[in-house]
Amino acid sequence: MTAPTGSGTGTDSDQALDQALALVSRDPRSDAAGGGHRPAPWNRARETAVRAGAAVRGRVHRVPLADGLGEVLARPLDALSDLPSFDTSAMDGWAVAGPGPWSVRPGDDALAGSDRPAPLADGEAVRIATGARVPADTTAVIRSEHSHEAGSLLYAERPVATGQDIRPRGQECRSGDLLLPAGSLVTPAVLGLAAAAGYDELTTRPRPRVEILVLGDELLTEGRPHDGLIRDALSPMLGPWLTRLGAEVIEVRRLGDDPAGAEELLKAVTTSPADLVITTGGTASGPVDHVHPVLARAGAELLVDGVAVRPGHPMLLARLGDRSDGRHLVGLPGNPLAAVSGLLTLAEPLLRALAGRSTRPRYAVPVEGDVPGHPRDTRLVPVLLTDDHAVPLRYNGPAMLRGVAAADALAVVPPHGARSGQDVEILDLPWASGGCFT
Repeated sequence: MTAPTGSGTGTDSDQALDQALALVSRDPRSDAAGGGHRPAPWNRARETAVRAGAAVRGRVHRVPLADGLGEVLARPLDALSDLPSFDTSAMDGWAVAGPGPWSVRPGDDALAGSDRPAPLADGEAVRIATGARVPADTTAVIRSEHSHEAGSLLYAERPVATGQDIRPRGQECRSGDLLLPAGSLVTPAVLGLAAAAGYDELTTRPRPRVEILVLGDELLTEGRPHDGLIRDALSPMLGPWLTRLGAEVIEVRRLGDDPAGAEELLKAVTTSPADLVITTGGTASGPVDHVHPVLARAGAELLVDGVAVRPGHPMLLARLGDRSDGRHLVGLPGNPLAAVSGLLTLAEPLLRALAGRSTRPRYAVPVEGDVPGHPRDTRLVPVLLTDDHAVPLRYNGPAMLRGVAAADALAVVPPHGARSGQDVEILDLPWASGGCFT
């Protein structure tokens, strides 16, 4: 069952956050005044997205173990019992007591899942399987390949150390030990650990819900481009991409550029149940670019309005409703690679924060060959990663997907470019870096 988000009261930390966000914010209703607005620096825009997501009080639910994959623990994972919960054999072989040779006790094998066998007398041996309970008074377990039988006696072929190949009770943890803190990503290994510890359900942060609105009258859903119409490349791409980023995509819709489309956009912005609404196109200042006017009508707060990055500089981030509502909108440019730039600049860090996940570790790789830069803005360039370098790819214009379709990552190229061998920050693409478990 999902716990609803509570409405908190204002705090000093909230006020400090608002002040920080205000550095890169403006009211959408001030567009008409013109002048004085500068796009946010790329790093600051990403930081703003993280802060905006982190300010939202996360929803929490309990789910069956397997359904928690890819979500984040909302509570610490504590050991419910000792692990292992009894002394077990680490190997197939023989449980022995005292010094050898040992008399083999027939017909009393210790098997995994069976009742604990009778205690061993000094000088006795019993066959034992990996994971089976160790009989009381066992000195050691001897691996099958390190022993041989002669008649009714067992002989060791190498020295036997007390306690060898026995996993003692509580070796991995004791009941009540902290196994993983809240905020840990539920990976397949975490599912295994939780199952071993006795969990049937997990308390997690659910995936952020996303609604995608693709804007434009010039988009075809099938067939070849013709007569000024182009194929919609964003609808097939954005849903799977956002799913790999850990979101739950609840709907993908196409809206026109006409007044009816603007009204539909306003309705979606004000009534969508999604935690994040993503729009494509309409973020500039053209005659059919409705995103800014709709946000103004909706009373939204612009946190980022333009980013000093190429491609993708008209992207934006807005808060819908008040802080406790926790709903946001990311406006992506309509050109495909520019939209990818917006995904990685604003949507990914926002979604990670909404899901309770930590930011990705930053790393840099030397670039192979000189990479031209923009005079003022950061550039995001598709690259292939080799053992030693990031190799820039061609076809990296705002409307092109050919380069990013072959890429492992985007390189963050500073203003004025990067020289061959210079370290550049790398943004992994979700399919190349493993992405989120889905």
